[in-house]
Amino acid sequence: MEVKSADAVRDCRVWLACLIYFCVLTGLYGISFWLPTIISEMGVKQPMHIGMLTAIPYAVAAIGMVFVGRSADLRNERCWHVAIPAAIGALGLALSVIFSANAIGAMVALTLAAFGVLTAAPLFWGLPTAYLNGAAAAAGIAIINSCGNLAGFVSPYVVGWTKDLTGSTGAGMYFLASFVFAGAILAIVGIRSHTDT
Repeated sequence: MEVKSADAVRDCRVWLACLIYFCVLTGLYGISFWLPTIISEMGVKQPMHIGMLTAIPYAVAAIGMVFVGRSADLRNERCWHVAIPAAIGALGLALSVIFSANAIGAMVALTLAAFGVLTAAPLFWGLPTAYLNGAAAAAGIAIINSCGNLAGFVSPYVVGWTKDLTGSTGAGMYFLASFVFAGAILAIVGIRSHTDT
C-alpha cells in the first residue's frame, strides 16, 4: 500500500523503521567512537598500532558489505539481509567484552561487530523504500534519518557514562549489543509482517 506524504508521519511502519535504524546506528556510532579506546584497553598502547588495528574491522566490513549487498540484490530480499548482519554485530559486541583479556579474540569479536553493524546500516534503507513511494519517500526518509541519527548522541554518551562509572567499556558494549540485537528482531518481526522484503 502506497503511503501519501502527509500520511508518512502517521504510518506506524515509518516509526518502526525509525526504531530499527536507531538501534542499528547505536552500534555503528558506538563502534566508530569507541573502537580505538577498546583496542587500547586490550593492552595496545602505541598510537600507530592502535590505528592499524582499528583499520582491520573496517576493511573486513567493507568486503562483507559488498557480498551481503550483492546477495540481497540477487535474492531481492532485505529483512534477513539486515537482521542477520545486525545479530552478528550484536554478538561481536558482546564477545568483545567476554574476550577482552585476549587480544586476538577481542579483535575477531570487534571485526564481527563492525562487519555486522556496518553491513546492516546501508542495507536497512531497502526496507522503508519498499513501501514509501513518491512524495511519501521524502517525508518518511527524512523522519527515519533524523530519528535514527539521534543515536549519534545517545550511543557515545551512554558508553562514556558507563565507562566513567565502571572504569571499563564492557557495560557500554553490552548496551550497544542489546540495541543492535533489538534492531535485528524488529527488522524480522515488525517490518517483515508489513512488507514482502
